[in-house]
Amino acid sequence: MKPHSVAIVGAAETTELGKIPDLSNIQLHADAALNAMADAGLKPSDIDGVACCREEPTEIAYYLGITPKWVDGTAVGGTSFLIHVRHAAAAIASGLCSTVLITHGESGRSNVAKARPPIHPGSLNGQFEIPYGVLGPPTMFTLPVLRYMKEYNVPVEKIANVAVIQREWAAKNPRAAFRDPITIDDVLESRMIAWPFRLLMCCLVTDGGGALILTSADRAKDFPKKPVYILGTGESVESRLVSQLESYTSSRAFKVSSAKAFEESGIKHSEVDHLMVYDAFAHLPIWGLEDLGFCERGEGPDFIMERNTAPGGKLPMNTSGGGLSYTHTGMYGMFALQESVRQMRGEAPAQVDGLQVGVCQGVGGMFAAAGTIVFTNQDP
Repeated sequence: MKPHSVAIVGAAETTELGKIPDLSNIQLHADAALNAMADAGLKPSDIDGVACCREEPTEIAYYLGITPKWVDGTAVGGTSFLIHVRHAAAAIASGLCSTVLITHGESGRSNVAKARPPIHPGSLNGQFEIPYGVLGPPTMFTLPVLRYMKEYNVPVEKIANVAVIQREWAAKNPRAAFRDPITIDDVLESRMIAWPFRLLMCCLVTDGGGALILTSADRAKDFPKKPVYILGTGESVESRLVSQLESYTSSRAFKVSSAKAFEESGIKHSEVDHLMVYDAFAHLPIWGLEDLGFCERGEGPDFIMERNTAPGGKLPMNTSGGGLSYTHTGMYGMFALQESVRQMRGEAPAQVDGLQVGVCQGVGGMFAAAGTIVFTNQDP
């Protein structure tokens, strides 16, 4: 895909976020999809490509009355939607379809018809992790973050500070689940989950969803909203087994994915005005800063402590409040994309002035998968 050849022309989240006990998984997909179509001034018959995760494209297309020419059901955890954007951009650029709808809906809190498959006993995780007490994300991410803290002599206070800074952004966002200011002491005094993670260092568990609509750049200016162009994309995968990661203090998938996106876009790190990094736990933004090349190894905590990513900082990051304070349905990548698009359009609640280039980095299945998208609001 050539930079500037594909644009996002529709973007919206579900009407509500948080606790939505009266909508099922597929209804959340549909709510977000209809909102995105309204944002773009389109109807289902205008869509000829569908991508989604967990719910099958078959189900979503039928439910919305779409007969697609192209579908993608890639499911690699919370970064799936960034990879859908990459695949959709390639499909549009190659002429396989013209207008793609990417949807996400997840009843993560209310569990109404939630489509999350159980871990099969015959899978790698089922054979080599579950029997030994590895039962969920907090028990997996503890190993990498503890290794990082030891190797780079990082006190837990600097990990907790990530949640404090992101709460400052959330305070500016009326839709954020948590908006009250917090301190490092507040984080460290919150309930213990799995050392070193306290409750406020872990993501929310919510209901909600979002949707995007992509089309070719030559059509983009015909839509109601300012187009957000895709400059570069990347994707990669690593092991789902935490014991088999190449490194506990870095993500190979992050590095491969982001390097490809930066290469494709032709941008330099100094040109990035806005950054979204998937933050299921407080240490992930640190990994993002370092693996994407914004900081040297071990320097991410101080970079955040020095308020470079905070309101008024030189690299605004996770400006919605992120998965720690805004919303997190279980798969967060769609919400990171939504905030990237809002910021590029100039519509974000905590809008940063003068933005031209944004980077969105997703992670899926611990460090098992990564997706990277580089955006711009500058016309070709």
